[in-house]
Amino acid sequence: MNTPENGTPTHAIAETSDLGAGVVKRSTRLADGRELIYFDDPGTALGPERAVDTRDLGARPETATMRQDILTGDWVSVAAARQNRAFLPPAELDPLAPQTATNPSEIPSVYDVAVFENKSPSFGPALAAAIGDAPEAADAPRGLEDLAHLGLGRTRTSVGRTEVVCFSPERTGSFGTQTVTRARTVIEAWADRTAALSALPGIEQVFPFENRGEAIGVTLQHPHGQIYAYPYVTPRTTRLLDSIDRTAPDLFQRILEFEQAGPRVLLRGEHFTAFVPFAARWPLEIHLLPHRHVPDFAMLSDPEKDELAPMYLRLLRGVDALYESETPYIAAWHQAPVNVGRDTVRLSLQLTSPRRAADKLKFLAGSEAAMGAWIGDVPPEDAAARLRTAIEGVTL
Repeated sequence: MNTPENGTPTHAIAETSDLGAGVVKRSTRLADGRELIYFDDPGTALGPERAVDTRDLGARPETATMRQDILTGDWVSVAAARQNRAFLPPAELDPLAPQTATNPSEIPSVYDVAVFENKSPSFGPALAAAIGDAPEAADAPRGLEDLAHLGLGRTRTSVGRTEVVCFSPERTGSFGTQTVTRARTVIEAWADRTAALSALPGIEQVFPFENRGEAIGVTLQHPHGQIYAYPYVTPRTTRLLDSIDRTAPDLFQRILEFEQAGPRVLLRGEHFTAFVPFAARWPLEIHLLPHRHVPDFAMLSDPEKDELAPMYLRLLRGVDALYESETPYIAAWHQAPVNVGRDTVRLSLQLTSPRRAADKLKFLAGSEAAMGAWIGDVPPEDAAARLRTAIEGVTL
């Protein structure tokens, strides 16, 4: 460790590795033991050393508990520590900005892209003693068969992990405001974290996503997303696996060919096609599929990642070009579960927005919220036509 003229201790990162596209990964720890990983852009101006997190932090929260809803079989994680998470703090106290003398944030150094374990996790931090940085979870799930069993009053520890992905050290923006180079770095980070989290004991599915806009419930303005590593296969994916069983193992390829032949295609490249789905639920809904079967980010090739970065940016900027103000959305990257459906469930983006007009939002009414019976407000073909026009005017 050494101390530069500004008085902030620095040290060389414990673990460094080279990833695709010239991205460099540097791993370290925060003051309370949580993992922090820097992903440096190719050609970054940052040096190899990073500041030490010298904060005096309290103990990490105990792992949450899951309760089973016997009416649906769903597991509900009860994570009381999340009540204490930051809520729309002032810019000078941005917890995702690099630390300063007046802002004891979560990230001690200036960075390009940074990923760290959430301080108020919905799942974890405990997984198993074998990880070395957390105690073994008591009453952890005993596999998918155990979780599928129905019973009154069933509980399990919410083993798993939740991570925050900071797209930029800037205090405002979103994924769509990043450069192509930075978008490529984030995609490399998603691939790396998907592989690492999938290898942890007890993990059944890994989900990268970005919530954007206060209308969605975002509590931090900093450009960031999250990654959830679940101890179960999510309800949405469980229904998908059932649909595949009831139709054909190549269901995603059939969907791709069906949409490519229709009027809802937004962008089509060598490796990916983006479209408004035939049965879109939301006023704005975009799906994106790779042309070959790829179960998750970790299995994408470098040429696929290279195409995805600018294509994804064009989609996001097209969504914002529809109106004079930014559009709220959830950008959900669906991936195959870790232990089932690897040969049939294909990586896909499903971006949804409740915005149905410049000054109107779609709120889930009784039919949708209570019964799951959706009523679409905008014909998907009309939405696709408007989005295509908006995307055509996008420049990167």
